[in-house]
Amino acid sequence: MTGWLKDRVAIVTGAADGIGAAVARRYLAEGAAGVVAVDRDAARLQALQRSDAGRLVAVVGDVRDHDTHARATEQALERFGRLDVLVANAGVFDFRRPLRGYDAASLAATMDELFAINLRGYLYAAMAAREALAAAGGSIIFTASVASYHAGGGGILYTMGKHAVVGMVRQLALELAPRVRVNGVGPGGTLTGLAGTESLGHAQRRIVGDAAQFHERVGAAVPLGFAQSPEHHTGLYVLLASAENAPAVTGEIFMSDGGVGARSI
Repeated sequence: MTGWLKDRVAIVTGAADGIGAAVARRYLAEGAAGVVAVDRDAARLQALQRSDAGRLVAVVGDVRDHDTHARATEQALERFGRLDVLVANAGVFDFRRPLRGYDAASLAATMDELFAINLRGYLYAAMAAREALAAAGGSIIFTASVASYHAGGGGILYTMGKHAVVGMVRQLALELAPRVRVNGVGPGGTLTGLAGTESLGHAQRRIVGDAAQFHERVGAAVPLGFAQSPEHHTGLYVLLASAENAPAVTGEIFMSDGGVGARSI
């Protein structure tokens, strides 16, 4: 480990599982003084908290509610006295549903739900944390996706939402400069517990069913030849959180997708 985050304090949303949990654990391993882990899954958050109860604070809440993010920021300041990093990561998936798979009502309901979690949740997190981050000269990191630049990584709504994350990163990098850097990490096909939307009845469905089949399918589709695990991405979240090692980096998306952009036609 690098120790690049020694004494830093971070908020991570969607921290109960997958990339969020991996980032929270990596930040602690890198010497973070504290991590505020945000998720609506209380049981998994508590399990994560037991791994380091002194430095990890759990905030149970829905990222669609501004109060959840306000409580997370308050916990960071009350428990650790500062806030240096915000990782906005919570999200849901549409399981690649095309436009023809909706009627008008289901499109409206799913669009409202997915955008509220995957986009408004990010903006609420930034809104609640921006003053504390500015005071510390901090960093915001949004989880983008291979779907932020390429079709086929999700259905119409997921892909639209992840494309919007790119615009969010660039606009907030401009608005929050010079005190706060804003960047994104774009994972590719990753073995996580990413859930679907309640609107389509997919709240209990996960992006990965059979792990072996997932690795085989994704590995065959990317130049590097393997599906990613959450841990494959955490180094980028550490780099972008580090003021010493990425002080001039803002407004950028760093892809971690196995080389999707380098594929031949």
